[in-house]
Amino acid sequence: MTNKRTGGPESQAAALLAKLDIRSVPVPLDKIGEYLGAQIRFSPLDEELSGMIFIRDGVPIIGINSVHHRNRQRFTLGHELGHLVLHKHLMTTMIHVDKKLPFLLRNQRSATGKDKIEIQANQFAAELLMPEVILTKMLQKHSFDLDDEGPLDEIARQFRVSRQAMGYRIQNIL
Repeated sequence: MTNKRTGGPESQAAALLAKLDIRSVPVPLDKIGEYLGAQIRFSPLDEELSGMIFIRDGVPIIGINSVHHRNRQRFTLGHELGHLVLHKHLMTTMIHVDKKLPFLLRNQRSATGKDKIEIQANQFAAELLMPEVILTKMLQKHSFDLDDEGPLDEIARQFRVSRQAMGYRIQNIL
């Protein structure tokens, strides 16, 4: 298992799941958004835009690109919820726009390790969508090889994430 730093993105996502008593998958992101007071809007955006977040009159507004695949929309929403929980203080003076996340866990800036807030939002989203506690229990029940796509696809379907995101997540927690 990973070593989650207390107060870090993963532990904050896990604490939010515990507070809302969410113990099954797929994680209901709409329930989490509602709890956080966010308005979530799905609209067609430019292909390069995955999502955005801003605060208007004290209300967080999250925009998600409705043209993208549902799994991508879910990861983007988890990512934007991460910004809301972790970086709300930055959202009061700007609109935060996230470009396409190529592997759903990274964008060009976060992949280079240079943009700390993007890395943190991705870590939060990974734990939110694929909680380590639930995923570890599921993996103990199934034996499979990451090169065997069948079981990996099935687990990814249950969590409603892409195979690539699930593969990356499994590698990070094992």
